[in-house]
Amino acid sequence: MRPLKRATATAFLLAFHGAQAQDMQAGGDLAAAFRAEVDRRLEVPAAEFAGYGRLAESALAEAGIVLQGPQYIMVVDRHPYVQASFLMLRSVVGEWSSIGATPVSTGMPGSFDHFETPLGVFAHSLANPDFRAEGTLNANGIRGYGARGMRVFDFGWQRVPKGWGDGKVMEMRLQMHATDPDVLEQRLGSAQSKGCIRIPATLNTFLDRRGILDADYQQSVREGRQLWVLRPDRQPVPEPGRYLVVVESTREDRPLWSPPPFLPHRKAAPLPHE
Repeated sequence: MRPLKRATATAFLLAFHGAQAQDMQAGGDLAAAFRAEVDRRLEVPAAEFAGYGRLAESALAEAGIVLQGPQYIMVVDRHPYVQASFLMLRSVVGEWSSIGATPVSTGMPGSFDHFETPLGVFAHSLANPDFRAEGTLNANGIRGYGARGMRVFDFGWQRVPKGWGDGKVMEMRLQMHATDPDVLEQRLGSAQSKGCIRIPATLNTFLDRRGILDADYQQSVREGRQLWVLRPDRQPVPEPGRYLVVVESTREDRPLWSPPPFLPHRKAAPLPHE
């Protein structure tokens, strides 16, 4: 190899490994913050996280999405035995590392206005602006979006089969948000929602303050826009992401790392699908 080409190749490899090391450091720092700030965590084995990375990679490929550079991605498994979120970092070379996991609640079809949470890749963008919960009680005495100020992450209208009646395909609004802290948060880990994804309040705050899925929002801020929905105390990560990936793993029983939630008036907390 000629000296110039050799020097160029060496510089490329150094830059490549340097970027990889930076990704690993960033992921490790955020994982430590996740453990310190997010409650209702799930202790998921590394092999399981790796499996979810592969599922997410397949979903991205099927959607025709080619990621440019490292970014954070939220993966949700809607399987009735799992009902969990997995926050992950995809490195510049396509390696997946875990940040943390929590129980969630996805859609439970079977009654009016209830959908199964759709599978696929959903972009978090300003085309569907986020908003914040008012914290008011609905007709059932429930704070559907959680406590006042909780952020509602909006992924837009999605075409989904109805979970009742004739099963006709129609539109539902896919959102990810906190839930009633007194009544419904303790039920996370089971399918409960009308189709949206309910997450713990501390995870909501963690994603919100650090701008983990705010790539489009951050770009807009850099361009000079002021967005009211962004927290004044935010500490955005250097490489935010923009994708929610909903998958369904193959399970025959509930994994040990996904304990059953508290469901009142039930023995041993069986799930609706069990």
